[in-house]
Amino acid sequence: MRIYLDHNATTPVDPAVVEAMDDALRNCFGNPSSVHAYGQTAKAALDDGRAAVADLVNGQPSEILFTGSGTEADNLALRGLAAAVQPGTKNHLIATTIEHEAVLNTLKALNRAGWTTSLLPVDETGTVDPVSLEQAITDKTALVSVMHANNEIGTIQPISELATIAHQHGALFHTDAVQTAGKHPIDVVALGVDLLAISAHKFNGPKGVGALWVRRGTRLVSEMTGGGQEKNRRAGTENVPAIVGLGVAAKLAKKNVAYQTSATGKLRDALEAEILSAVPNTFVNGSSNRVTNTTNISFTGVEAESLLIALDLAGIAVSTGSACSSGTLEPSHVLKAMGLSTHRAQNSIRFSLGLNNTNADIARTVQTLPTLVDKLRALSNTGS
Repeated sequence: MRIYLDHNATTPVDPAVVEAMDDALRNCFGNPSSVHAYGQTAKAALDDGRAAVADLVNGQPSEILFTGSGTEADNLALRGLAAAVQPGTKNHLIATTIEHEAVLNTLKALNRAGWTTSLLPVDETGTVDPVSLEQAITDKTALVSVMHANNEIGTIQPISELATIAHQHGALFHTDAVQTAGKHPIDVVALGVDLLAISAHKFNGPKGVGALWVRRGTRLVSEMTGGGQEKNRRAGTENVPAIVGLGVAAKLAKKNVAYQTSATGKLRDALEAEILSAVPNTFVNGSSNRVTNTTNISFTGVEAESLLIALDLAGIAVSTGSACSSGTLEPSHVLKAMGLSTHRAQNSIRFSLGLNNTNADIARTVQTLPTLVDKLRALSNTGS
């Protein structure tokens, strides 16, 4: 039996989500914008999904916009806010060096369009120092974007403190919470943010649907022209079955988050401790303040890609970092930003657990790793 330890890349769809989506595909085919009974049935399904997502993040249903992914949600937040800014008033955007490419590449595009951008550094644990934001922010800063938790190392950022600093300087604050939804409690009121992005497939929902929470009163210009769906902020007929699935997944995520932070956390801690004990010259990358399902471990003298393939052949699925960057020969930009050497960045493996993992999965992984690492170290002539 295969073992799946790559839940930060994507998660298995919960059977309840599949059942709800199947029912929506069969029986909820109306256009939500239509006024007849078929359309209103579809609109009611959207309303249910919107309410469930709002409940997951402690927002209001009217503040939820549906998107096609977490990437689109991030794009809408950054581009939509930039488009809403009055010309000549603010022209500066801030993020961090370890953001997901959905944010970093969007900033690059906005920079080419005339915006100035700044990237905050992180320390050796991957954490942003609020002092660095104080030093970078100006009265021209329109938006600060800092991810809630990093997808590669799991480090949780001091979002509420950073958001307070942004607001003190007249800037809005966006957080990419794709890696925290379902794994860590999310409360937009406590965090003090203005925009927050999530993606269904990261918490046992379907791929191809996400959401952006937008604080009431926040100006946002749609980047997609067309009809007036989603309060004129995201044109196009809504994907009702996917949104139904997102809603069910959100309800399950709210229910299961305590389990994720306790039981899954204990499994992660056991996996991490036993790997460090069983395999010499291994090191954990990141802070102790992490989402409880994630550990990123460097294996000295081993190329991560080779170890990933060896583990996969042994029936264990892991990752070398962000699934969105797989296939590149470049070392992780996250690990490099933390000050790790190129070699250490290239010998790091991410293990990310989920609701379906068991003690048996951990035992088999720990039993399998030492032999594989020894073989790969012998082949590279580096020893251990």
